[in-house]
Amino acid sequence: MNEISFFSSEMFTWIILPLLIFLARICDVTIGTIRIIFVSRNKKFLAPLLGFFEILIWLLAIGQIMRNLTNVACYVAYAGGYATGTFVGIYVEEKLAMGILLIRIITKKDASELIKFLRSANYGVTSVDAQGATGQVNVIYTIVNRSDLEGVIETIKRFNPKAFYSVEEVRFVKNGVFPLRTYPDTRKYLRLFRMQRKQK
Repeated sequence: MNEISFFSSEMFTWIILPLLIFLARICDVTIGTIRIIFVSRNKKFLAPLLGFFEILIWLLAIGQIMRNLTNVACYVAYAGGYATGTFVGIYVEEKLAMGILLIRIITKKDASELIKFLRSANYGVTSVDAQGATGQVNVIYTIVNRSDLEGVIETIKRFNPKAFYSVEEVRFVKNGVFPLRTYPDTRKYLRLFRMQRKQK
């Protein structure tokens, strides 16, 4: 009897139930964001599995909404959970750092040191001389793991602070040259590179 009275109490109706709906929406929207990422990465088994849990949680949340159509707090919790779930999904996606990226670097300054440094860090680099809007430029292409992006951009800024660069998503890569592990501390490589130059 006490259990029945608890579920029909004002505290459950106006606080606990909306909170549960809010948390459920955060979970299903976050899972949905990750599922979309897995679909784009061609994860044929993980994406359907996440889809199963995403829709299951959503059905539980929408079921409570339909049972409490007069409860305004449930509507607010549902919408708030969706908004928060979108934010959390983006945050999780950034932390997962999945995928492969193409970095295109265009610089007027001689990029030989930048190229040498990237190759010493075991990155595949393609360099092309080209004609830009303001004259001769050097175009550098390199494919990196997304988790390495921050370190590579830091390296570009150190060697060629005024270089123009763009980053693009790559769906599939074959026979590329990548480091054996994720991009390490660039400062360590930079110190080693400078020591080698001084010795010469």
